[in-house]
Amino acid sequence: MKLRCTQTVRNTCVSTDVVHQIIRINPDAPLKPPLGKPCNGCGVCCLAEPCPVGVLLSRRAHGACVALSWDDSLQRYRCGVLAAPDPHSGPLRRWLERSRARWGARLISAGQGCDSDAEVDADLV
Repeated sequence: MKLRCTQTVRNTCVSTDVVHQIIRINPDAPLKPPLGKPCNGCGVCCLAEPCPVGVLLSRRAHGACVALSWDDSLQRYRCGVLAAPDPHSGPLRRWLERSRARWGARLISAGQGCDSDAEVDADLV
């Protein structure tokens, strides 16, 4: 069993068991960036567990988020909450969709960098 030090209290490592999880990921997805670096659409975070918005949309706290989708043209995963409005919809609908996307971006901290501390096992990639 692997242990990871989650915090240090008076020079003593307080560790927790590392959870191993297998996720199904598109083989064309980019590799997960380091923590804090810009998101590249690897999908690891959302395939492992939904964010708070994803919990509301998915109605579950574990497993892949239902809002996540693969974009074949960009070769990356995209959050459905941030999807662009349909150009064929009416002005009120487009405004509502843009408002939803802005609200969603704020809630999921879009543009703030990778916040997933998941470690991808290179032997399985």
